[in-house]
Amino acid sequence: FGAAYAAFMDARAFTPSARPPVRFVDGEAEAYAATRAREAHDFWHVLFACPTTVAGELALKAVEFVQTGLPSAGAAVVGAAWRLDPTGRAWLAGTALPWALRSGSRAADLMTLDYEGALPEDLEVVRARWRITPLRGEGPPPKAAVKRKK
Repeated sequence: FGAAYAAFMDARAFTPSARPPVRFVDGEAEAYAATRAREAHDFWHVLFACPTTVAGELALKAVEFVQTGLPSAGAAVVGAAWRLDPTGRAWLAGTALPWALRSGSRAADLMTLDYEGALPEDLEVVRARWRITPLRGEGPPPKAAVKRKK
């Protein structure tokens, strides 16, 4: 799992500490929860095999909505779907959202997992233990799914 996570982060030239601090939260506990959710998001990309494309992000946000019920996650999916072309929207509605409902409902509580403790383990073993179904089993998002500016 750790090797896959490191490859994911390296490919994007990103480090967990590079994220700006959270804003618009009331209190230290809320700030911690929001920060942890941001950290977990990158682990989810690896675990659920969601690409960092608009379509992949929306699929992962749908899993987050199923898991947490946070209105912001649901609003992100609905609000950003306009950025996809008709093929991308069809994939989102017909493939990604049903997958997110099944996967998010079946998976362990994603906000309570010890991701760092699982880094030395085999990725497939971690997925099996946490009942995670990768998106890759549903077919990839369309490559040219983002609307082009005119």
